[in-house]
Parts: sequence; structure tokens; C-alpha cells
Amino acid sequence: MDKKFEACEHYTNRELSWIMFNSRVLEEARDKSLPLFERMKFLSITSSNLDEFFMVRVASLKDMVHAGYSKKDIAGMTAQEQLTAISEELHRFTALQYSTYNRGILPQLEQEGVYLITSHEMLGEADAAFVDKYFMETIYPVLTPMAVDSSRPFPLIRNKTLNIAALIRKKDKKSDAEGKKGDQENKKGDSELEFATVQVPGVIPRLVRIPDPDCVKLILLEEIIERNISRLFLNYDVICAHPYRIERNADLTIDEEDAEDLLKEIQKQLKKRQWGEVIKLEIDDRADKRLLKYLKKAMDVSDEDVYGINGPLDLTFLMKLYGLEGFDHLKVKKYVPKKAPQIDPELSIFDNIKKGDIFLHHPYESFDPVVDFIRQASVDPQVLAIKQTLYRVSGNSPIIAALAKAAENGKQVTVLVELKARFDEEHNIIWAKMLEKAGCHVIYGLLGLKTHSKITLVVRDEEEGICRYVHLGTGNYNDATAKLYTDCGLMTCRRPIGEDATAVFNMLSGYSEPESWNRLAVAPLWLRSRFIDLIDRETNLALAGNEAYITAKMNSLCDPEIIAHLYQASAAGVKIRLIVRGICCLKAGIPGISENIHVRSIVGNFLEHSRIFLFANGGNEEIYMASADWMQRNLDRRVEIMFPIEDMEIKEKVRHILDVELADTVKARVMKTDGSGTYERVDKRGKELIDSQEQFCREAKEQEIREPDVRESRVFIPMESTEGDSRQESV
Repeated sequence: MDKKFEACEHYTNRELSWIMFNSRVLEEARDKSLPLFERMKFLSITSSNLDEFFMVRVASLKDMVHAGYSKKDIAGMTAQEQLTAISEELHRFTALQYSTYNRGILPQLEQEGVYLITSHEMLGEADAAFVDKYFMETIYPVLTPMAVDSSRPFPLIRNKTLNIAALIRKKDKKSDAEGKKGDQENKKGDSELEFATVQVPGVIPRLVRIPDPDCVKLILLEEIIERNISRLFLNYDVICAHPYRIERNADLTIDEEDAEDLLKEIQKQLKKRQWGEVIKLEIDDRADKRLLKYLKKAMDVSDEDVYGINGPLDLTFLMKLYGLEGFDHLKVKKYVPKKAPQIDPELSIFDNIKKGDIFLHHPYESFDPVVDFIRQASVDPQVLAIKQTLYRVSGNSPIIAALAKAAENGKQVTVLVELKARFDEEHNIIWAKMLEKAGCHVIYGLLGLKTHSKITLVVRDEEEGICRYVHLGTGNYNDATAKLYTDCGLMTCRRPIGEDATAVFNMLSGYSEPESWNRLAVAPLWLRSRFIDLIDRETNLALAGNEAYITAKMNSLCDPEIIAHLYQASAAGVKIRLIVRGICCLKAGIPGISENIHVRSIVGNFLEHSRIFLFANGGNEEIYMASADWMQRNLDRRVEIMFPIEDMEIKEKVRHILDVELADTVKARVMKTDGSGTYERVDKRGKELIDSQEQFCREAKEQEIREPDVRESRVFIPMESTEGDSRQESV
């Protein structure tokens, strides 16, 4: 590998690239062509995205600095240099968020008859009376004001909770009696000020509606508390009171080598999230400087970690506002996933799969066939075993219920529940225990690895012998997010894939490690080398004078080795088209390096989540899908699966998906070809307006109207005898 392809100036820092992605989401919130409530939704998403970024990525960099870690990243930046650059960008980003809120969202809400009271001082007499009564009857009994003095240390402020801090002073009874309180206060020094804090209760809705027959009038819970805060400190004068919020280091550090019981260790680490290092302090930008100074010292935060906020803290409340009834005209019409045309409802899911591979494109096509796959297997007397990996599932998962039912019906059920799925750890522990009680064999992840693959195997005893049915996907077994994320799934009973699926679960549940595979490529053992072989094959074809191209769609691209091989391929003449939703550390348009690379990002109503990889292969195109992005963590520290698309009709459908997304002129942003790694909207002049997500919605509706896709029934013939596996090396 030529060293020029690895030079740090040819790479964008991962964290700065992520900020660019969140800026593209913010662009949607600022896009006046979108319905108002959709813009509000995108603004809320930028806030929740930012929370996770701080708690994981910024926290990780701070850990590196504390540990004296000096190694530079692929862009040549130390951890401290990254923190400095991130802080500068995020302060600018936060200012733009609140400019969007104050100057864009709020005025338009008022035009539509929705009034959000931004200060309790704006309340009229009748509204103030309602608010004060609501405080005394509903809020006051729940609150716990906490003073800080020599006998009461600074309390634990929980991660991401909203709080109100106050500076208070003991009342002077003599001055009260004489009516000279104001003069006396001016004579007292700051030394008499005391600090107190009260948590805004999460058990009460943050948005409180004030009765009004003519409009929707809302006030935030913290404004009501701030208005009435003197009721919490009856013998004190409240000098100032302002809301604040902190974020802590929430990145779990689990020493799995020493953890005898992974379940208990994760439960212990989850509790530690509540007192991890404070990495961000948000506070009203009008806050008293004395109060801010006290909080900074108590929280041990530097100036660059303080974010003065010009508006309500934590804009995720806008998602609740989005749910207001009666404003459908200000939202995009809700899309209902359509039935997959390949599936005949008169047949069982197994008979449907026997007709040929079934391809599902979510959320345009319903996730129901995947749920039905497990449900029918749970009650089918011919089904002997069900094996599945679970990374994230919905709150009331029908898949979990079906797996439990299958175990109760005597099926052999094996489920790998990944306990280390970030921010879903507690959720997954609950499901895992429930499945164990139902009689399932539960595997709690693998030592040192996250199992991120999406695979289900159903073993069925049929007249012609044992048949294995497999579902493979790019997204989680989550029926809720399947309506919001774009993902792809394949259902098949091809023998080579079935044999590989058995090998995968044997590897997950025991110590079996196959030396070769029929069709699947699995990380962390073989997937990296497989991707590099596929890229290098295109490079060699281009060098030999043949047409060579790569089209790849993923969430993130930041693996240095993969990028270096892409640069090498581009320099050899391979035409590379990348659709990368989020982080992209590759830079397009660098002379002699990436002139043949085109990068675009699509941010739309659905979250682009599918991973698709197409390689020219000298005219015999190969198409793969995977659970993995081109990231180091996916290729080296996770169990991931890549699977081929072999059915010719499905290949055409997948090519069509890529072609439409590459033609998107509405929701796509294109990386500039100046080597900067920055993005711009597609120049629409002279071009047809194509919104890829809208087009896929239309196509799914049209397909549903047509007659079901009745293909010639065909049963896959075993490649070899059923005695033993027929795995072959796939190159």
C-alpha cells in the first residue's frame, strides 16, 4: 500500500464528521419547505443526537486525555486537539439550534395558534392563577428542595435530568418588620448566600396546557417551578433561580476478563452512569454569574464545557409537542408500510419462502412477515428449533412473546441477547430474564465482542428431510423502528446459507469456528479481509483495463484500512459511488487519490440504516448486504454478518434502490470535490426533483395494488447429501 493513501491530511476527523452529519439534520429543521411540525421534529432529533454524542464520544476523548493517551487519530489530531475543535464547533452548533427555535419555530407556532410560554413573567392574571394552583396541587407534593451547607453536601445530580439551581439568603426579620428588606440586602455580602437545588420531576409531563378556548397555550414545567420556587424556601429570600442540566460520562467500561457474571457486572456499571464525570453543563445564558461559578466548581467543569442556552434546556420536549392532536396539516402524512407482493397470504410463511427468496425493503414494505416468521414457527408442529440474535427490540416486542411461546411449546429455542447494546442494556436484561423463565436457552453476548448481527434460523422437519429457513437483515428485530428506519431483509431456505447459519449459531453458543463458509462472511474473523479482497479485485480489474466500479451504502465510513484501499482503487480508475448517511472520514476529489469517488448523504423522514455493497466483478455483478458499516468497531470488535443476494429478480430490486438514491436531488447532500470533506445540497438546476424516500413509498403503494407476485414454485435442491455440511470457501 502506497503511503500517500494513508496520509492524515486525506482524512476527516471522525467527531467533526459526525457534527457535519448532525448539521445536515439541523438543515432539515431550518428548511421552510417542510411542514412546521416536521421541522420541529428534526430540531428535537438534533438535541437527542447531541446528548448521546457527549455521553459517549466526548466522554471517551476526555478519558483519553486523563489517561495521558497521546496517539493521534487518522486525521492527525490528538484527543485534546479533538476536544478543542469539537467544543468550538458545538458551541456554534448550539447557537444555531436556538436561533432556529427562537426565530423559526416559535413565531410560526404562534401563527398556527400554538403559544409556548417562554417565561412565567409573561403570564396574564387568569393564566397565572391556573399555573399557581397546578403547582400547589400537582407539582409541590413531588418536589424535594435540597440545600447545601456544612451538614448537607452537594447532592448527586443525575445524568440528563433537568434541575433548577437557586441562590438563597436567610430572611432578616428586623428589616422585614421595618419594610427595609431591599436596603438591608444590598448591605449583605455574597458570603451569606446559600446554594439550593431542586430536580424538575420526570414523572410529571414537562408540557403543561393552560386552558384557553381560542388557542393552544403551553408552559414548561420548569417555568412553573421557577415562578413558585419561593414557596420551597419559606424562611429565605430567593436571590436568583435558573434551570440547569448536566451530562455525564455514560460509556460503560467493563473488564470482561475479570467479570465472572457479565449480567451482574453490567447491572453494576449501569448504576455508575449516574455519577460518572460531568462532561457538559447547560444553563440559562442569563444565569447569575455567582450561581454559574458555584456550579462550575461543584461539578468540576471548565469554561469550554459550559453551554449558555438562549431558551429551554433540552429541546427533546419538541417531540412531545409534535404529538399534539389537531395539527395533521402541519405534518407529513403518516406512511403505513405496505404488504410485500412476493408473499401469498393463503400460504404459510414457509411455503412462501419455498417458492423463492423473499426480499423485504423496510419501512416501505411491512415488517410483519418477519414477525410472522417467528410466530408461525412458535406453533408449527414441524418446527424443531428457533435460533435468533437480538440487539435492540421494541418495548412490547411480539418477537419476544413468540420466542417465549415457542419454548413453552417444546421447541428448542436459543437466543443471543446482546447485553452491551448501548443505552438498551437494562431493557435487554429484562427481556433476557423473561426468555430464560419461559425455557429459552439465553446467551448473554460474547466475551470482548458485541453481537450486532441480525440472523434468525428456523429448523423444520419436512417430508424431504430437515429444512433450514433463514432470515438475514441489515436492521434490528424491532417492529417499532422498522417503521422509521430504512432497512433490508432476506428470507431464504437455500441450503448453503442454512448450513452457514447453523455454523454461526454453533460459533456463538460454543467453541466451533468453521474454517470456511459457503456464502456468509462473519466479523471479526473474516469480514474485513473479505471486503478488502472485493475492493482490491476491482482495483486489479481497472489496472487490467476492464470496467470497474463499486457502489456502497452504509451508515458510517471511518475504517482507515478500508478507506486506504478505496483510495488505491480510485487512483487505479475504479468508479466509486458511496451513500453514507452519517460519519464519513474519507475525502472526495483529492487529485491522484480520490478523484473517482463520489459521496452523498441522504437525510429524510426515515433514517437511512441499510447496508448494501455492489461490486462490478468484470460484468458479473455481486451484491451483498450486511449488518456492518465500514467502521473499525464493526469489523474488529463485533459479530457481524454479510450475506449475498443471489436471486436475479432481487438483484434488480436492489440495483434500483441504489440507482434511485444516487439520483436523489431533494434530500441528498453531496460531498464537495475540493478535498475538504464538507457537504452541499444538490444543485437542482435543470434536474428532475427526486425524493428517493417518497419515490419508494409510491412504488410500494403501486406494488400493493397489483396482483400478488406469483412465481413458479421451485424448491431448492440440496447441493450435496444431507449427511454433513457442504460449506465451501467463497472468494
